[in-house]
Amino acid sequence: MSASSPSWDQAVLQPPVCDVWKEHMEGAAYQLASCIVLLGYMGGSGIFGSLYIFGLLAPGYFCYALWGWLSACGLDIFVWNMLLVLACLLQLAHLAYRLRKDTIPEEFDLLYKTMYLPLQVPLEVYREIVKCCEEQVQSLPRDQNYAVEGKTPIDRLSLLLSGRVRVSQDGQFLHYVFPYQFLDSPEWESLRPSEEGTFQVTLTAETDCSYVTWPRRRLYLLLRKDRYVARLFSSHLGYDISEKLYSLNEKLFAKFGLRFDIRLPSLYHVLGPASSEGEPEEGEELPSTPPPAHGPAGTSEAPLQPPPPPPPAPRPRASRPESDLLGEDSTSLVLEDFAELPGSFMDYVSEGEYMK
Repeated sequence: MSASSPSWDQAVLQPPVCDVWKEHMEGAAYQLASCIVLLGYMGGSGIFGSLYIFGLLAPGYFCYALWGWLSACGLDIFVWNMLLVLACLLQLAHLAYRLRKDTIPEEFDLLYKTMYLPLQVPLEVYREIVKCCEEQVQSLPRDQNYAVEGKTPIDRLSLLLSGRVRVSQDGQFLHYVFPYQFLDSPEWESLRPSEEGTFQVTLTAETDCSYVTWPRRRLYLLLRKDRYVARLFSSHLGYDISEKLYSLNEKLFAKFGLRFDIRLPSLYHVLGPASSEGEPEEGEELPSTPPPAHGPAGTSEAPLQPPPPPPPAPRPRASRPESDLLGEDSTSLVLEDFAELPGSFMDYVSEGEYMK
């Protein structure tokens, strides 16, 4: 080392001071590079923020390389900046590959935004769910059966994406399945992983439908491997089954146009068989047999019976409230409301036959 070259201690403790500043500014390439680099470091986070940052840093460092080659005439400045340009281009290629790999079809993207994004499900977890169904969307033409009662095996779980499906049993309509509802959630929950079974209802497409389906075995493997996905499917299936059960409430109606809640215990007691059998109605008296009267001679004589009282006049029914009032329950229901209606509960032998 020459004596004229300063040591590291002198460079740190006594840094050199510029005696004379240059009279001319650097070229336009240096100024442009500084502006581009400044804008590049204003990017955000995430994959798109990284694309923004490296997309601006690459031309910025390239302008520095041009400045080092044309104006500063420094080989080291040119080489270092060209290496930085190459690193930015490689990072951009990697980000573009990840973005293309992580892209999902439009139908699955809409499904994520509708069902999984409100629950803040990570996108990586959702990709595992989509991968389980092989990222395929099935079609179901109009009037075609998805499942036939007593014939179709329960070997999959499907979610309707578009269209409308009619559910029936023994030719009688039960309810509809609308988009983003499971087609066979009750059947899925009715079987254990080791059991086999067939559909107890018929599902028919009323319009052109599309759906995604998960094979039963592959989905069970995913649920066993990932506890979070298992809880997610459990909540979705439970909500879907409850919606299907409450949709059967549309079949309970009264002649006054009121809609009643099948969960109310008072409605259950009204519709139950105990309310119509074995209990005398209010106002009715059981005929009593008077004890025999014995005369002085020891012979029994039937006493004179008074004529039976006339039957009580029917009690006037209280007027019903308006059908559009909220909070109406079944406490004011009597069995006659359902007996006078065609297709009502009184036309069936039991509740099970009615719910069919």
